[in-house]
Amino acid sequence: MTEDRVVWAKKVPQVYKKLDEIDHVIAEHLDVTLLELVKLRSSVLNGCAFCVDLHTRRALKEGETEQRLFLVSTWYEAGDIFTPRERAALALTDEMTRLGEHGVSDATYAATAEHFDETEIAALMSAIAMINLYNRLAVTSRLHTKKR
Repeated sequence: MTEDRVVWAKKVPQVYKKLDEIDHVIAEHLDVTLLELVKLRSSVLNGCAFCVDLHTRRALKEGETEQRLFLVSTWYEAGDIFTPRERAALALTDEMTRLGEHGVSDATYAATAEHFDETEIAALMSAIAMINLYNRLAVTSRLHTKKR
């Protein structure tokens, strides 16, 4: 049996509010469906069921297809289901989420720079860092998705 854990957003709502403000700034620079794909991919890699559920539902609401959402977990094998721009963003998401000791490769960064301008790259990097923060908070708090 596991003990109850603190739900961080309820105990420090001012932090959640500031993070939400940052998310809104990021969203000014990137397409919402691309953002949801990136957030979903990172959440899959981090094993965050709460965020996988949340971002799948948001993506569907924004018009994303079920097929593409099903294939986010294997985007690198999905062929042209994802655009080159989306594939570059997903590759950057993978490397930033699994950062390791060698960081993001020059090849992945260069591929990202082919499809995004510098402001978009900065926003994309920020979005990936933010979802990783949210994933870590949710997993540590053991936030779980409720059955619907």
